[in-house]
Amino acid sequence: MIAFLQANPDKASEGIAGVGAAGHLAGISFQKETATKFQFVPYRGNAPAMQDLLAGQIDFMIEPSSNFRALIASASIKPFAVTGKTRLSSSPDIPTADEAGLPGFVASLWYGLWVPKNTPKDIVEKLNATMRQVLADPSTRKRFQDLGIEISPREQQTAEALRAFQKAEMERWWPIIKASNLKTE
Repeated sequence: MIAFLQANPDKASEGIAGVGAAGHLAGISFQKETATKFQFVPYRGNAPAMQDLLAGQIDFMIEPSSNFRALIASASIKPFAVTGKTRLSSSPDIPTADEAGLPGFVASLWYGLWVPKNTPKDIVEKLNATMRQVLADPSTRKRFQDLGIEISPREQQTAEALRAFQKAEMERWWPIIKASNLKTE
């Protein structure tokens, strides 16, 4: 895929769920890492973009695997790689970007729970304990696995770990956003 994109600049298109969305930022990073150029086609969400992907109107998408579980299972689309650091337990046959020939390329969607800045520490701790209990529940873990959503290891399920991870993500993505001249509307 990378060789094709390099040999055919601006001939391929990536469907994105909107300007500045996760797939758009991942696509900008992908272009930079691979020295490729392709068009971005913004949609009003992933569903219309996936319809056009299936219809051959766009060439690819870089989106969370959880959005494509049914399409992958039915072999309607071909997954090239997982953009996480490890293979998904729900799709162990899909290589990581590292394994597929793009070392160091990581772009993942992640979730967190935030509260107002001055929320008392005991409330934050109680919410965190409840969330960790929910994430440890076997039925929750099974549902997430069925959706292709990986649950962070328990030691990363703290307010401090989320704060550090969010800071690292902001430091990583801000230069990409700034260099691409994306503006909020």
